[in-house]
Amino acid sequence: MEHPADSHTADSHAADFHHDPVMEAEIVEILSSLSPGVFADLTLGGAGHAVAALDANADLIVHGFDRDDVAIEAASTRLAPYGDRAVIHTTRFDRAAGLLRESGISRISGFLMDLGVSSPQLDVGARGFSYRIDGPLDMRMDHRDTKTAADIVNTYAPGELLDVLRSYGDERHAGRIVDAIMSARPLTTTGELAQLVADAVPAAARRKSTGHPAKRTFQALRIEVNAELEILGDTVESMIEMLQPGGVGLVLTYHSGEDRITKDRMRTAVDGDAPPGMPTTSDFRWFFRGARTAGETELDRNPRARSARLRAITRVEGA
Repeated sequence: MEHPADSHTADSHAADFHHDPVMEAEIVEILSSLSPGVFADLTLGGAGHAVAALDANADLIVHGFDRDDVAIEAASTRLAPYGDRAVIHTTRFDRAAGLLRESGISRISGFLMDLGVSSPQLDVGARGFSYRIDGPLDMRMDHRDTKTAADIVNTYAPGELLDVLRSYGDERHAGRIVDAIMSARPLTTTGELAQLVADAVPAAARRKSTGHPAKRTFQALRIEVNAELEILGDTVESMIEMLQPGGVGLVLTYHSGEDRITKDRMRTAVDGDAPPGMPTTSDFRWFFRGARTAGETELDRNPRARSARLRAITRVEGA
């Protein structure tokens, strides 16, 4: 489904959907030099990065993708002044490449994926993402999906739940947390789960932690609910293949699993079929080496950017 950016009126939740784009200055610097064409924002959210892209480069047309209806409403309102330069698609990001091709777009100037959960999602208790605000155990980005965090917490076998917390949350105390969940089932609210996790984590670990003890558990459940890592790798690969010469692909990750998948897919594109130690014959190069992180000024304003890692790849000119 797609619609022009001015075809929706934001509801009360959408009107409050304001999210500070992470590493905006670094991203705008890159986008301002892109060649004319289509820029794909695969995680549109409230359109913060999309607006920055449109303002930084008058030669770009932004196609934005998001599965969150509240985000779509907010983005539609914010992008309305840009008219035909902004097109919004209500869908998961793994369908972006196919939809672009269906629209007759085979090459893009660049793409961005910001894999973090947005502040408005975290700060609305009814969405079920927050361990600080009580609400239903939901965590769905798209309410058309059926699986919720409550389903995972209350129906997964102990081994399955243990694997989710360890793989997607890097949770050191997953065993204790799973034991506590099994004893307390059924759990229905985020407040119940957050308190249970806090009680399950050893006191010494709670004292050393700089964040809420339930942070990693909630992150792991959100990733499982929305199948985020399952669809990430193929999406990064498909978007890299769509880059035109000089095009740049940007991915912001917040979790080791996300970063590992992103780095592996980008490295595969850069190395091509060349044997280890031999010059690559690939059309792709790292736009910059390693991952960049947010600066101290941004961290003072937005502590949630602390775990962000920005990676970038480019298709070389003349390829």
